Amino acid sequence: SNERRLTDHNQELLGEIHLSAPQELKVSAPDGKSIQAWILPPPGFDETSGVKHRLITQIHGGPHAMYGDALFHEMQLMAARGYAVLYCNPRGSVGYGEDFATTTRGRWGESDMPDVMASVDAAVALGWIDDQRLGLTGGSYGGYLTNWIIGHSDRFKAAVTQRCVANFASFFGTSDIGYDFGEHEFGGVPWNDSDLLRKHSPITYVESMNTPLLILHSEQDLRCPIEQAEQLFTSLKFLGREVAFVRFPEEGHDLSRSGKPSRRLARLHHLIGWFDRHL
Repeated sequence: SNERRLTDHNQELLGEIHLSAPQELKVSAPDGKSIQAWILPPPGFDETSGVKHRLITQIHGGPHAMYGDALFHEMQLMAARGYAVLYCNPRGSVGYGEDFATTTRGRWGESDMPDVMASVDAAVALGWIDDQRLGLTGGSYGGYLTNWIIGHSDRFKAAVTQRCVANFASFFGTSDIGYDFGEHEFGGVPWNDSDLLRKHSPITYVESMNTPLLILHSEQDLRCPIEQAEQLFTSLKFLGREVAFVRFPEEGHDLSRSGKPSRRLARLHHLIGWFDRHL
């Protein structure tokens, strides 16, 4: 009651753009665990209209990070372009206790994918999502899980993997954190635990990847080196799958946050354009 607006700066801009307010979803994972998720409706959304909307699911990086009820320009752009946007905090996310955050160790793909798919189920159950026009994207760990999911499910009609991981064996020697990260997350190194690293590497399941895939990757990415994207792209091209690869010169892992403005815009155009064409 004592609040006072200090400025109307950007009021004119805000009158020209659409900002979608996130709606929280109650999601129950297959094992009964509660998963927190949100959905952004598109402009002019009317639940009673009977219109079915396309859905893009976003997966955060980390995996030990989290989404929340906050503004994310990339998701707002998708919503403004007519998509519903779903995002969640699957197993491995922080903010829900140590057990929740660490349960992915040694179980990447196995412990987290069910939570993402359950969130998609919850969104479809709302009644206004077109379950035949589902898209999937994520960056870093989110790129890893995007790769993993399309190697284990044909549910999504299009996917975009960004600054991704595809092969943990080579990641060990090429990433700036590879020598430590693999041991921390999987308790193993390539020469002693090659079977474990192979089991959890999306490249192992590349023959099962049928979803049209766009790969976005920066050439100077030291965290998730571009050789990860090159392995995935080459394998999918060899198999005759629908795949495209966009390389960003002079950019690193944080292209989407701190890259050259023209390349940040180009990234968004490629991202949205892929879903516009396939959904």
